[in-house]
Amino acid sequence: MSEPAGAVRVDAWVWGVRLFTTRSAAAAACRAGHVRVNGDRAKPATPVRVGDEVAVHLAARDVVYEVTGLLLKRASATVAAQHYLDRSPPPPPREFVAPVAQRERGAGRPTKRERREIDRWRGR
Repeated sequence: MSEPAGAVRVDAWVWGVRLFTTRSAAAAACRAGHVRVNGDRAKPATPVRVGDEVAVHLAARDVVYEVTGLLLKRASATVAAQHYLDRSPPPPPREFVAPVAQRERGAGRPTKRERREIDRWRGR
């Protein structure tokens, strides 16, 4: 697969390196503002060059990649990994989840006061 000379559309590049499953999903993410090139919001046709930084908001987390190669078409995972460097910050630590309140069996349905206390305890 030959690499293009100068620049590639950002939607084609993020699809080619397997960040999105379809090119239309990549373009939709660009239009929604989830893709940034060098800190600026990117439209689907924004050009990406070698050395650019592409930040993508995926699954409630931001991932940052440095472009080391250009792809026009979707490539295998091993080939795609050769076209970027992962500069993402480490994921935040998981939060401690408090155990769910348990009522004793046979205690019956909670009263309105008990239900409010349960909701307050759960943080709702």
